[in-house]
Amino acid sequence: MHLKIVFYKSILVLCFFIFFIGCQLQEPYQNHGILFLENRSNSLKLDISNKNDVIKIIGHPHSKSISDDNEWIFIERTLTKGEFHKLGRNILKDSNILVLKFDQYGILKEKRFFTKDDINKLAFSDMETSNELSQKSFVQKFLTSLRDKMYKKK
Repeated sequence: MHLKIVFYKSILVLCFFIFFIGCQLQEPYQNHGILFLENRSNSLKLDISNKNDVIKIIGHPHSKSISDDNEWIFIERTLTKGEFHKLGRNILKDSNILVLKFDQYGILKEKRFFTKDDINKLAFSDMETSNELSQKSFVQKFLTSLRDKMYKKK
């Protein structure tokens, strides 16, 4: 009888052990981009570092400026699971952007680092640009309305 109790207790302890192995003590993170972008950007020196140093320290850029090939953009984004009241949805924990500008010789001339708070402070214009190429002609508008009326009755 004593061995049976010890056996059941050991099975119970083993079950609790397996259950608690599944629990995580750290927050689950989903990273996109270059990890620890701020620490890496601090090691870059203006007027000293060049493009090769940047590639060695940070890596290749995520994108380059459309108008200027000497402007590199690096992105870091970290998502984490929400609290109980957020129902486990992903929450943006960090969102960092590093913009580097080089001169014609490849020497780093300007370094701008944007955090999540800086990005929220950016102001965008509410003005809209009209696009005459995508405007429909009278015939196209008429045929579209005719088609909509035709299929609406079915």
